[in-house]
Amino acid sequence: MSSRKKHLLKAIILGDAGVGKTSLLKQYVNKQFSFQYKATIGADFLMKEIMVDGQVVQLQLWDTAGQEKFHSLGSAFYRNAQCCILVFDLTDPKSFDTIDTWRSEFLSQLNPKDPDSFPFVILGNKCDKEGEIKVSEQKIKQYCQSKNNIAYFQTSAKDNLNIEASFEEVAKLAFKLDTNEEVFIPKTQVVLDPKKQQTNQKGCC
Repeated sequence: MSSRKKHLLKAIILGDAGVGKTSLLKQYVNKQFSFQYKATIGADFLMKEIMVDGQVVQLQLWDTAGQEKFHSLGSAFYRNAQCCILVFDLTDPKSFDTIDTWRSEFLSQLNPKDPDSFPFVILGNKCDKEGEIKVSEQKIKQYCQSKNNIAYFQTSAKDNLNIEASFEEVAKLAFKLDTNEEVFIPKTQVVLDPKKQQTNQKGCC
């Protein structure tokens, strides 16, 4: 089977396990949501053709494992990334506290020419759980402002809230950074250890 190359925009989605990264991507690309939680092993990606500034582009969204044991393997997946999406769970303060660690590790492994201006978008997911939100808006805004005014959206993969708007911002930022390089598109899912993949009933919305 021959491989193919195609001009595209590449974005990476990062965050702790269970914050809803996969659910966000599936809602955006496939308009699907499942209450069944299935941990991502290694990395996978989804594609969506969109319009950016009047041009048709392929947005390649890389979904990565949130477990700590996979952090050091990120560099292979981050290569040629033009935007990074940081996701936390609005009902889980710890998942917000680790956002800066994810950001720092990403920049360290990608090693962009200008780290301070590399585009990020932060998504506070599960905003549909209004009575359970534990991360203050002020704390989020202060962090975003301290990191070169990172764009921030409250989202719900379950209710499809702010999904289109947030990924449109991702695409616009990636487009601005686009270097017009040819990026390899693998044919299959990247799985590090499929035997360890488990399924349970924990919600991931």
